[in-house]
Amino acid sequence: MSIADKIFIDTCRDILDNGVWDSEFNVRPKWLDGTPAHTIKKFCVVNRYDLSKEFPILTLRKTNFKAAVDEILWIWQKKSNNVKDLNSHIWDSWADENGSIGKAYGYQLSQKHIYKEGEFDQVDRVLYDLENNPNSRRIMTNIYNFSDLHEMNLYPCAYSMTFNVAGGKLNAILNQRSQDTLTANNWNVVQYAILVHMFAQVSNLEVGELVHVISDAHIYDRHMPIVEEILHNQQFIAPKLTINPEIKNFYDFTVDDFTLENYEFTPLKSKIEVAV
Repeated sequence: MSIADKIFIDTCRDILDNGVWDSEFNVRPKWLDGTPAHTIKKFCVVNRYDLSKEFPILTLRKTNFKAAVDEILWIWQKKSNNVKDLNSHIWDSWADENGSIGKAYGYQLSQKHIYKEGEFDQVDRVLYDLENNPNSRRIMTNIYNFSDLHEMNLYPCAYSMTFNVAGGKLNAILNQRSQDTLTANNWNVVQYAILVHMFAQVSNLEVGELVHVISDAHIYDRHMPIVEEILHNQQFIAPKLTINPEIKNFYDFTVDDFTLENYEFTPLKSKIEVAV
């Protein structure tokens, strides 16, 4: 069993066994047929992944590794808010006729701010500090910009990253306000684990811990049978992540610079419907 499998099983089991339903509320999300999409949830789930031990991808089911990497590059490297710059259709439901998701995600990371050291956007500020002041306790990003929320087609779910260097290792905290656990839990973990690996490599650091804090971790009503199925699936040893060691600049990474060796997983039998 991989560490990611165990954490996922424990998280889902806790939600299903000890969670609270929102059935009495008039909820915003709907299924494709218009039915309200209700959830059972746990407040403030905190999971820790030691990236120095293994890469945290599920084997209980397949996580589309290449698509996950492509999306994190779309947000953090391309700093785009247009789905035409993305090689999947994950965000199509929230895009307008021009492909824009509004002033969200990559748009927020691309906005420049003035510091005493110069003008940086949020990503370049992290890269600057990791190189020039790795002992700083101020290395963080936040894309939950209240002044722009009315121009976002979806409020940011994973909204803040805090980076901390200790003993030559890069650690990070991912803060998430809300998460569809079946659809997005391991997807987000894989993405931000890759981000930590990228930042570490270009900053001559080793990877440390990724801590994932989720305020509202929920499972949708129609997802419950699928989750129960997955929790009983066969598990495998975690695959090995390899990264092109020649890449020294964050903006030079491509999807093809990341490979999972010996990734085994149990195929998912059911189709997952996404509530919008």
